[in-house]
Amino acid sequence: MNRTLVAIAALLLVTGAAIYWTATGPALQGPGHSMVPPDTGAIADGAPLVTVALPGELSPDAQIGKRAFTAKCAACHGVNAAGQNGVAPPLVHKIYEPSHHSDMAFVLAARNGVRAHHWTFGNMPAVDGLTDADVKLIARYVRELQQENGIF
Repeated sequence: MNRTLVAIAALLLVTGAAIYWTATGPALQGPGHSMVPPDTGAIADGAPLVTVALPGELSPDAQIGKRAFTAKCAACHGVNAAGQNGVAPPLVHKIYEPSHHSDMAFVLAARNGVRAHHWTFGNMPAVDGLTDADVKLIARYVRELQQENGIF
């Protein structure tokens, strides 16, 4: 049998196996990993949506990011990014893990605003007065909070 036919047959076999695995194999998301936000109906309006464990110490960049977050983001996203029911989601939540929302997603959200897509709080407007560098420091702060809370 000629090598080209063997290579084509192997490629078809691997492609077919990959399609079968995707269709019938286990979900790639781990147990409990859902992009569906929790039901917040039993939480009082304005109350934090999650409990946030704080790291013992923040990096210097995260400390700067925390100050910027407090000044520009906490009014909606709550103290320590715990969210506020009826206002804005928590950023210390599996939905915002780095593999799903990169740091650049935070930059673009602050720069351009975001249409509601994971939560029912409505659209997020652009945030005036923040540079991309400011938002990257805010993202560093949020990432350190996430890491302390088991979100990687």
